[in-house]
Amino acid sequence: MERAITIRHGQEELTASLHYPVQPEGKNGRCGERAPLIVICHGFVGSRVGVDRLFVKTARELAGEGYMVLRFDYAGCGESSGTYGREGLESMIAQTKAVLDYALECGNVDPSQVTLIGHSLGGAVAILTAVRDRRVKNLILWSAVGYPLNDILKITGREVYDHAVKTGSSDYLGFEFTPAFFDSLGTYQPFQEAVKFSGNVLVIHGTSDESIPVDYAFLYQKVFWMRSEGRCDKEIIFQANHTYSSGPHCGQLIHRTKEWLNEQKTLQQDWQHWMI
Repeated sequence: MERAITIRHGQEELTASLHYPVQPEGKNGRCGERAPLIVICHGFVGSRVGVDRLFVKTARELAGEGYMVLRFDYAGCGESSGTYGREGLESMIAQTKAVLDYALECGNVDPSQVTLIGHSLGGAVAILTAVRDRRVKNLILWSAVGYPLNDILKITGREVYDHAVKTGSSDYLGFEFTPAFFDSLGTYQPFQEAVKFSGNVLVIHGTSDESIPVDYAFLYQKVFWMRSEGRCDKEIIFQANHTYSSGPHCGQLIHRTKEWLNEQKTLQQDWQHWMI
């Protein structure tokens, strides 16, 4: 079952879709069990639907595996109120926390199994949120941004930034961006922040990504391996683009994501049984 919801964040209303866990045919029921929670963070000027409905497909697949999944539009994106390019990463981190607040108040959610899936710039936001919010236990990074300012300027073109600095705002694909937005991108360094997260991580990237270099996946894994706790797994999808637009690439992305999440769920259950 899916439900359209609205989450209040300050003066803004964030539009979201909540997918309730269902039990695939032939499996034992989860009656009385709390469902693991997954929140999907979309990328730059994106939405909770995703290119080629990527996030819709993912949420439905994972709900079918017994997960509670929440996908939402950041302020100024999709159907949410607000102006996307007015604030920046600080606001996106705060919005993600507000979404976590809402999701964790839903019935039958397991607070010990909370995962953020972040795509592109949403990957950087997911890292920054997880470092600041200990409720996040796992991270899944799809084609994650590594150097926010440089990576986004590569997408928009330097002239968009220059125009914003010169005039106070600049247009990109119908979105209005202020200098404050770009300044916030330059403030945060996800590679440096990543070592502060102690949970488990899955990094996925396509070799034909023309927006964010696949090399970032290897660098992220190296950084996460430097930690004293928490594992990091990596999946490289041959010839996949930034949005995993082909059927086989999308299928491989979702399958590996689901497989990894199920591994974490099993480890958590085994640990709980051992504690008992």
